[in-house]
Amino acid sequence: QLTMSLNSSTLLNEENAQGPKRNTECLESLEVQTPSSFQDNPLQQLQLASQEVLEKAKKSGRSKCPRCNSSRMFYCYTCFVPVETVPTKEIPTVKLPLKIDIIKHPNETDGKSTAVHAKLLAPDDVTIYKYPCIPEYEEKRHEIALIFPGPNSVSVKDIAFHLQKYTKKGVCASDDDCSREPLLKQAKIEPEEEENPDECISRSRSEGTGLKKVIFIDSTWNQTNKIITDERLQGLLQIELKTRKTCFWRQQKGKPDTYLSTIEAIYYFLVDYHREILKESYKGQYDNLLFFFSFMHTLIKDAKCCAGKE
Repeated sequence: QLTMSLNSSTLLNEENAQGPKRNTECLESLEVQTPSSFQDNPLQQLQLASQEVLEKAKKSGRSKCPRCNSSRMFYCYTCFVPVETVPTKEIPTVKLPLKIDIIKHPNETDGKSTAVHAKLLAPDDVTIYKYPCIPEYEEKRHEIALIFPGPNSVSVKDIAFHLQKYTKKGVCASDDDCSREPLLKQAKIEPEEEENPDECISRSRSEGTGLKKVIFIDSTWNQTNKIITDERLQGLLQIELKTRKTCFWRQQKGKPDTYLSTIEAIYYFLVDYHREILKESYKGQYDNLLFFFSFMHTLIKDAKCCAGKE
C-alpha cells in the first residue's frame, strides 16, 4: 500500500501539456476562481491548519531553500525544510505516538516523493534513509513493525498479540541461540499454547503494545522487491493496512487505486493505530500530516480542470 510520486517544484508544468504559457494563464485564473467544491474534494473532512501560507507561496512562485539555495516550490525535498517564502513557524507540527523510519529507494526521484511531507510535519519523529544505508534492526525486532503486505502480514488491531509472541520467544542474540529461519516463523506458538487474541491485546495495552517504531518503504511498487528482500528487514513483524483508495494525482500505470502514496500510508496507519491500539476516538490528531498533500491535490485538480483535462 505504498507508492510514491510528487514533484512540488514542477507540479503544474508536468501536468499541463500545453506549455509554460498555458500554465501561467491557468495559475492566474485560479487566483480569482472559487476553490473546488467540497463535494469534489475527497480530503474535505480533514482538520487542517490554515493553508494561507501555501496560498501566498503559490502566488509568489518558486523560492530559495535556506540551506542549499536551490529553487523550489513550498519546500526543499533534499534538505527537508520549507523554502524562504514558507516560514517554518507557519507550518503545523504533528506529534506522533511512534517513531517512523522511511526507507527510500535510491532510484526514487526526490522531487516525486511524498515521504518528505512526513519529515517536514513531524520532524522529531520521522527519519528518512536512502537505501542501502539503513539501520540494523535485529536487536529491536520485538518493538518494530514493517508496513508491507505479504503472506505473514497481520492487521493493525493484532499488533499487540503478535508482538507478545516475539517477547515470549525473545530476540536472537547470536547464531547459537536460534536457527537462521525468519523470526516470524520461529515466533509461531503451537496450537495448545495459543492465547485468546482479545485477552492478550487487552493485557498488552495496559502494559503498552511494545511497538516503538514503524518502517515504511518509499518507492514505486515495481522497485520494492530490492528493499523488502534485504536481510536486515527479514523477520520483522509485517503490517497490512486496511484497503483505502488513494487521492494521489500521479497514480502508477496498471496499479489499482488502493495503492497509496507514502504520506497517505503513514497517515492511515496512524489513524488505525490510534483507534485500534490506543482505543481512543480519533479527532484529527494526525490530519496535518496531509497539510501539503491536500493543498497540492486541490492545486493539481484545479489546474487539470483549467486545462480541460477533467
